[in-house]
Amino acid sequence: MKAAIKSGLLALAAVALPAVAHAHTGVGAAGGLAHGFMHPVGGLDHILAMVAVGTFASILGGRALWLVPASFVLMMAAGGALGIEGIAVPFVEIGIAASVIVLGLAIALRWNPPTAVAMGVVSLFAVFHGHAHGAEMPMDASGVQYALGFMGATALLHVAGIALGLALARVGVKSHAAARLGGGAMALAGLGIMTGVL
Repeated sequence: MKAAIKSGLLALAAVALPAVAHAHTGVGAAGGLAHGFMHPVGGLDHILAMVAVGTFASILGGRALWLVPASFVLMMAAGGALGIEGIAVPFVEIGIAASVIVLGLAIALRWNPPTAVAMGVVSLFAVFHGHAHGAEMPMDASGVQYALGFMGATALLHVAGIALGLALARVGVKSHAAARLGGGAMALAGLGIMTGVL
């Protein structure tokens, strides 16, 4: 049990390390796959939302464990295509911050909607995240490689969230308090991102 908790926390720490950088700087080598991979893991807003999707899916359990993250990744790819093509999507940054708030609250309140509803909610937010990634693709990068990079990083962040959620579930009753605390902190971070404090 302690090993599972340590594994979940280590996975979360590993994916959170790049948060010292900002995802929206638009600088750095145009490395296609590598550049795409670094975009989601380089910003606190993306990291929190992606980990939250995985944790939310682990709380829902069953088919939602893979359907919710998969729907996020697929719709993020669609949003990324819009961004790469220069097609405007309104309120992208607000949508990204709102995703952190809503998903944080979903975890804190242990919201248990039908799987289709959860897929719809995360899919909506995924379009905003994908658009942000796609809009900042370097001009000389391969669109396919760049998309594979940000989709791969997102999937890994989802796995970290799932691992965290499953590790907490093994703890038992204390996991509810930990999930509430973590989800609440995430929602507050989302407010900070929305208001420009973070």
